Amino acid sequence: MRIEFESKRVAFENQPKVQVAYKSHLIGQGRIDFLVGSLLPVEIKAVSALLPVHQAQLISYLKMTNLQLGLLINFNVPLLKHGIKRVIFNP
Repeated sequence: MRIEFESKRVAFENQPKVQVAYKSHLIGQGRIDFLVGSLLPVEIKAVSALLPVHQAQLISYLKMTNLQLGLLINFNVPLLKHGIKRVIFNP
């Protein structure tokens, strides 16, 4: 993905750190696989099937970044378009 983003001149960050907070207290940090254009978190998987835990992980990243839309991409599918899931978080 990084190579494709670079070749297409897409602005992105590779594994940016995000702060994890609980009741306004910083308790740690996480890493998003990609943050595209500072607006779109993208989580990459290569699993037999996307599970609810994968979506929950992306929703957590959306909460941490105050963003509403993210992509969950599973590369372990015959056609890539079948491995892309749009995730929306409405606070």
